[in-house]
Amino acid sequence: MTGTILVISHGHVDFSAGGAEVAAYQLFAALGKAEAARKVVLLAGHHAGEQSGLITVLRNNEFLWRTGMRDWFKFQSGVRDAVTTSFRRFLGGLKPDIVFVHHYAHMGLELLREIRHTCPRAKIVLTLHEFQAICANNGQMVKRGSAELCFGESLQACVGCYPDRSEEDFWLRKHFIRRHFDAVDRFIAPSEFLRQRYIAWGLPAERIAVIENGQPEGARLAPRTLAPGGLRNRFAFFGQVTPFKGVDVLLSALANLPRKQRKDIHVEIHGANLANQDEAFRNRIEALRRPLMEEGVLHWPGAYHRDDLGRRMARIDWVVVPSVWWENSPVVIQEAFRFGRPLLCSNIGGMAEHVRDGIDGLHVGVGNTSDWGETLVSAAADMEGWDRFYRTMKTPLPVERAAERYLAWALDEASPDLGASPRLVADI
Repeated sequence: MTGTILVISHGHVDFSAGGAEVAAYQLFAALGKAEAARKVVLLAGHHAGEQSGLITVLRNNEFLWRTGMRDWFKFQSGVRDAVTTSFRRFLGGLKPDIVFVHHYAHMGLELLREIRHTCPRAKIVLTLHEFQAICANNGQMVKRGSAELCFGESLQACVGCYPDRSEEDFWLRKHFIRRHFDAVDRFIAPSEFLRQRYIAWGLPAERIAVIENGQPEGARLAPRTLAPGGLRNRFAFFGQVTPFKGVDVLLSALANLPRKQRKDIHVEIHGANLANQDEAFRNRIEALRRPLMEEGVLHWPGAYHRDDLGRRMARIDWVVVPSVWWENSPVVIQEAFRFGRPLLCSNIGGMAEHVRDGIDGLHVGVGNTSDWGETLVSAAADMEGWDRFYRTMKTPLPVERAAERYLAWALDEASPDLGASPRLVADI
């Protein structure tokens, strides 16, 4: 057992239930439950209201850091002295032996150097949840304007996306981030795809391990009960409705189907944040969804609480992930595995890595509305295929097992690929 473990996240699940926030909180809870340390603490960024830089108690061993960003291009903290004053005092009082950092957005890269400065003996492990360090376009690695997939950063390519900046700006950005990453002992990537992107960017391969985001254990849902002659024709999207998530691709695919094929398809959008997107995207979604909803083939239940996810998945047959960017390890994929719902996903990046084509579900051409439409029709009619996927789809990594792997990697108990059986927390 080690002394104190600190888990840092850029948000708390009570206020922002994104994939990284959920992964961080589950790690905090699992380490505490397993008594992996004498004390396990969570510090979550809180960027609503006044950005005072203060650290306040939320509940037992859970703290909120009221900070923000000054410079999103280089991920610099926006609150004067937030890192060197409040955070330094917090670290000095806590004296963590291991710090698991799940993000630096909303808090600033400076936190990494401050941990190293204040706690020189602490092991710092940073989980890379996306490509923000590599790509200034929200970490999407999609070209601005054209929305083409980007296969690797370069000074010339980055200036092509941001002509108002110079190659020197991007050189300085990369080296500013890399120098802060020098304070980190080890990195974690939830997918091999993301790991390889960061190796190509310049991080040492031996310092990055792949550990999937865990899921709570439990029996998967039974297949949805069908009426006589019924089809496996209920498809659902879960997540944020943004231009990168491909909801417009899915709706276009449905709209382009002949009416006689479309009538046997039922699509649900369990999504949030459409109101926060730009007007052009909102108008496009509205123009697509209105006639489909009037026809009765599209239903829009909207946002959901994570505790309601099982009930919503019990009503459907397939989970669809039509993202038009690479993704890393979308939490909805692990959730679909947990609840026993095969997937249709775009055939790129972390999606294609985690969903095995023909075993866990089907790959569909990214952004290809014709392919998506044909796949919806064929999947709905393929009863034997759905039954086979239900039997062969993987069981997600349990949260407790993911926590064991995190701890083993932090304590030098595992190789970069973590092998098949890292030592258990109880054995360390």
